[in-house]
Amino acid sequence: MTLLLRRQAGTAEAESSQPPHCLPVRVYYEDTDFSGYVYHASYLRFLERGRTEFLRARGIEHRGMFTNGAPGGLFFVVRSMIIDFLKPAFMDDALLVETGIARVGGASVEMAQRIRRESGLVLTAKVKVGLVQSGKPMRIPEEVLARLKLTAVISKNIVENSKL
Repeated sequence: MTLLLRRQAGTAEAESSQPPHCLPVRVYYEDTDFSGYVYHASYLRFLERGRTEFLRARGIEHRGMFTNGAPGGLFFVVRSMIIDFLKPAFMDDALLVETGIARVGGASVEMAQRIRRESGLVLTAKVKVGLVQSGKPMRIPEEVLARLKLTAVISKNIVENSKL
């Protein structure tokens, strides 16, 4: 399982003071529909990038998990998603994708996400992901769970301040 994790400096005390992970995203023409509004499916890509960078910041590497597509590779899969579209975003908007942990279970993780811009909240999402190996659900390895559980403490405020 050491392929999953890369070494991370710092102590639990230092990490517990961190805010939820934030990823800046710019809205491009390709993200919009004919009206210039962000197309609803584009938000899914923004949220996916936020979750991926969130994991990367915690030392959980997708490349190591996938083992280049080899049999036995581990994959996070989305089980469910609840999205509340609050306000539209437009071409050239600078958005911020905030990602945190709402709950960590033995085989799944609920992530809370928000997309905001300077003028306020655009979207909230609650995403439940699970881990599969060779096409079958599996428990999340202890090394990964430990990092996610630590982050769950950090992420409490993203859930408390969310409309979901």
